[in-house]
Amino acid sequence: MTDFTLACPIPITDYPQVLLGHGSGGRLMHHLIESLFAPAFSNPALDERGDGAVLQLGSGRIAMTTDSYVVRPLFFPGGDIGTLAVNGTVNDLAMCGARPLYLSAGFILEEGLPMETLWRVVLSMRQAADAAGVTVVTGDTKVVDRGKGDGIFINTAGIGVIEHDVRLGPASVRPGDVIILNGDLGRHGMAIMAAREGLTFESDIESDCAPLAAPVLALLDARVEVHCLRDLTRGGLASSLVEIATTSGLQIQVRESDIPVREDVRGACEILGLDPMYVANEGRFVAFVAPQDAGRALDILGPEAVAIGEVQEERSGLVTLQSAIGANRIVDMLSGEQLPRIC
Repeated sequence: MTDFTLACPIPITDYPQVLLGHGSGGRLMHHLIESLFAPAFSNPALDERGDGAVLQLGSGRIAMTTDSYVVRPLFFPGGDIGTLAVNGTVNDLAMCGARPLYLSAGFILEEGLPMETLWRVVLSMRQAADAAGVTVVTGDTKVVDRGKGDGIFINTAGIGVIEHDVRLGPASVRPGDVIILNGDLGRHGMAIMAAREGLTFESDIESDCAPLAAPVLALLDARVEVHCLRDLTRGGLASSLVEIATTSGLQIQVRESDIPVREDVRGACEILGLDPMYVANEGRFVAFVAPQDAGRALDILGPEAVAIGEVQEERSGLVTLQSAIGANRIVDMLSGEQLPRIC
């Protein structure tokens, strides 16, 4: 039996620094995953570094994913922890190119939680599951002491079926691929911040929380040559692009002027000192599409979709952002997370 303590790839003195801070969604979390979890559990499915695992099952393939939701507050403009748990899991399966089918739901409930609050969350989950075409087929409930659970935490797992032979992921990205974004950035993170801090802006900002399986499957059913998909949750657009560039080894260039951000969201970010590129979304994804199919992909995804950049020939593993005046800068992961507990 391996003595994992002696073989631990991160010095034990680093654990408090890495694990105890709330801002662990950026570079520190990436380091933790790559240095600790990935070596410990390494296998071909995990090593693909996707939003979920693609598994061979008999003559077909399925996708499986899991996630946990600790959002604060539980209810926010445009959704709540229940809709977030369903849509977040559905979207991870969609990024694998799968048709989502089944979910599990594990509830960690704090002692003293009002039953009305739990019922609202359960109803939201049921409505979101019905809208996404998935079924909650198993679950679990645990109760923790008062003050130890912050109301409700939800863990989910999802299973979907892959109905095509396309291999999606950073390893499939090719030079010349067009990067397509399906809509504007930053609304989820700003909706959470407004609800959490009691902020008011000139217009109401609602989360973009939504299931993404339908537009993804529309691309695949139309035989658009899609190479990689990624939903833009924690760490936003910037972190997702950096992860894909690092894994693929190719350089990605995006144009700042083509990245859509609503004026109210941009204004809120400026007031709070946040960069929309790093703000979390729950209904946005990027698709890396072969250049000959980019036009068809944009037509399928609709008027909000936009091409924001391309994959370059250079094997630098970098992401560069071209500003409105033509200057380029390197985009990196944040050392922490701009907005902790947004999902």
